[in-house]
Amino acid sequence: MVFSETQGRRTIENPGPFDESDHDVFEVLAPASINNGALQVTPDSGARDYNLSNRSGRIMLKESFKLHDKGERVASFNTSFFINIPKLKNTSSHGEGMAFVIAPDLNLPPGSEGQYLGLTNAATDGNATNRLVAIEFDTFKQDFDPNDNHIGLNINSVKSELNVPLSDSGIQLVPEVEKNFTIWIQYDGLNKILQVFMVGEENLEPAEQRPSVPVMTKKDLDIAKYVNERSYFGFAASTGNATELHCVLGWNLTVEEAPEDEGLFIEAMITLGVGVALLVILLAGWWIQRTLYKKYKTANDPTIRGTLQSLPGTPREFRYRDLKVATDNFNEKNKLGQGGFGVVYKGVLSKESLQIAVKRFSRDNVKSKDDFLAELTIINRLRHKHLVKLLGWCYKNGKLLLVYEYMPNGSLDAHIFCGAEKETLRWDLRYQIISGVASALHYVHNEYEQKLEGVPGTLGYIAPECLHTGKATRESDIYGFGAVVLEVVCGQRPWTKIGGFCFLVDWVWSLHRDGRILEAVDERLRGDYVAEEAERLLLLGLACSHPNGSERPKTQAVLQIASRLLPVPYVPPFRPAFVWPSAGAVEENIDSEYTDDLTITISH
Repeated sequence: MVFSETQGRRTIENPGPFDESDHDVFEVLAPASINNGALQVTPDSGARDYNLSNRSGRIMLKESFKLHDKGERVASFNTSFFINIPKLKNTSSHGEGMAFVIAPDLNLPPGSEGQYLGLTNAATDGNATNRLVAIEFDTFKQDFDPNDNHIGLNINSVKSELNVPLSDSGIQLVPEVEKNFTIWIQYDGLNKILQVFMVGEENLEPAEQRPSVPVMTKKDLDIAKYVNERSYFGFAASTGNATELHCVLGWNLTVEEAPEDEGLFIEAMITLGVGVALLVILLAGWWIQRTLYKKYKTANDPTIRGTLQSLPGTPREFRYRDLKVATDNFNEKNKLGQGGFGVVYKGVLSKESLQIAVKRFSRDNVKSKDDFLAELTIINRLRHKHLVKLLGWCYKNGKLLLVYEYMPNGSLDAHIFCGAEKETLRWDLRYQIISGVASALHYVHNEYEQKLEGVPGTLGYIAPECLHTGKATRESDIYGFGAVVLEVVCGQRPWTKIGGFCFLVDWVWSLHRDGRILEAVDERLRGDYVAEEAERLLLLGLACSHPNGSERPKTQAVLQIASRLLPVPYVPPFRPAFVWPSAGAVEENIDSEYTDDLTITISH
């Protein structure tokens, strides 16, 4: 039995065979047992003095798991197990079945034999106080069953909420010729979707490849309504007058647990060990359409100062000569970075002993005063731990400047691309930075009081659809975030020519296709990183870099994946082709005709 645990993620693996040492891990509720290399959930003795009829058993993991937080932030899990359900020799009948169960405790209900599958009994079946959810593999037809060969979703009862006959998938749970079955169960706590996959094997080895089509899917399933905050995973089974064996030959379980409390949740999302600046990422653009300015422009005072006076919490106006002195006349040596729409300089206001970052707009790339006012209006109202604070503005003789709080630890790329003479950014800090950016992006997209969308930024961060539309959306912001994730993990810029590819994302995708994705991790880390975390971030980066916007994960999912609360979505081995126009783009165009949204992007 192999155990692994990282923040919020617990994995238990035993491909089999099982042995007596596994009693330390499992609560084996008699007459269940561990023998012959398997978890025998009901008795396996064929001795004449041992009655196999009308028996029930459970084998449960002794450790509980945090599955939700008072109904909020529901955990996700995925499990695979290898089973067989043979009928006894020289018998023509069989029954009753077995189940994968999430239960509130480690107890076996008395009287749970026969139709009750070790889950409930005649007195308790259907009670909400049972607090259990199970996937049954039923081999005996009761009055409420469709047949004697089906799977079902059971909630507090053996009368299933959803039944699926397995004959439709060519599966017979108790075949004439003994067969083993590999089963995958996946639950997405964010989207509330449960899926079950199943395949039969005539050999003794579990299937390596999960089928592409599930045998059962249940949407809108919020398990927080039915199970305790802390619950137990395991197997239950029963026999009736007819008998059979219920054997688990191998089992893997991964649970992305809900956080223990709000403090831990917030810390996991936003704590940064050092104040490594997100300045370069954030200063490259909070851009909006010309229509935004009309919202703030008043008939009585259409000037810049008049508009600014109408803003809540009017930002400070800086004198141009003070900023000129502070930056040593915008000296090249004080240059912090440059994006598609302006240059950022470091400065010091000597009278206040205040370090600042000054963004000087480029007249060639900005739609004059409208864009200046739009950016100022938006950023002045944003409040988030990982968004650089706006201090004020300056407008002098056509020169447009914004003044931000200076982050003393420098820009992100200065720490990643620091050269061989300096120590590279540690892995734990890289992970924390990505989590912080995900938190900030989630705030901009979902928690800020107005809807926010983005426009293109710098090459390598621009989603392919932006080249057709000339603007960007939340989906293209996700694409830019994916580029940042790959850059931070790989220590390579998005437009790097590497491995015969012109862009970093194509190289990483090729490694994923070949099953070598961890080879993309920055070699300057010298292997000093957590492999599971690196794989999670690389796959997240690829998922966000999907050529088609509608296939990219939503911001909320991105945040939960980065916070280890949700499994990474499936990433195809080959990068999909870009399709234009996509269905998502058509819907977006329809929506844009009826909304007047702010447009913001995070780019590098």
